[in-house]
Amino acid sequence: MQMSKNEANRDLIEKIKQAEEEYGETFSNTQKILLTTDGSITAILDVLYGKITLTTLDQHFETADKSHAKLVNVSEGEQINYREVIMHKDGRPLIYAISHIPLSRCDENICADLVRADIPIGRILKNYNIESRREINNIFIEKPNETLKELFKTDEDMLARDYVIINNDEILMWIKEVFPISYFKEI
Repeated sequence: MQMSKNEANRDLIEKIKQAEEEYGETFSNTQKILLTTDGSITAILDVLYGKITLTTLDQHFETADKSHAKLVNVSEGEQINYREVIMHKDGRPLIYAISHIPLSRCDENICADLVRADIPIGRILKNYNIESRREINNIFIEKPNETLKELFKTDEDMLARDYVIINNDEILMWIKEVFPISYFKEI
């Protein structure tokens, strides 16, 4: 059963408070907006920095194992598109994201855009007028893996969130977005 908007907002506020308590620091308003928005992160970054760019680091089709199948609510063995990207402005990395998209729920044109171009998912959804909603699963702090250390040139803790984009009451995609905890404090 879907939560009401008020319940969802209270849940997000609680998730932010828990992450702040865990870290021992209050996050900036911009960090809170980026972690809790149920809209496009790309649109927010475009407003803050001017039009951002996206670079695809890895993209391939894979067979969903048990954990990935659970993320997007498909059967094990179904084909999913794995995508790993970095959103940046003038060479400065802003947000790292990975996504899993079940091919069975992906329109042919959308799949083609995902594969052939460095287009943020938010822009793809907008370009095709896809009616969807985002449901945030988790907001958390994590230690960076080697990829994140190399991309952001830091080993500081990372703020992260994962969520699903739902279309026609089915999970269209699962996304995780990550950025260093020192980012977006000045805005």
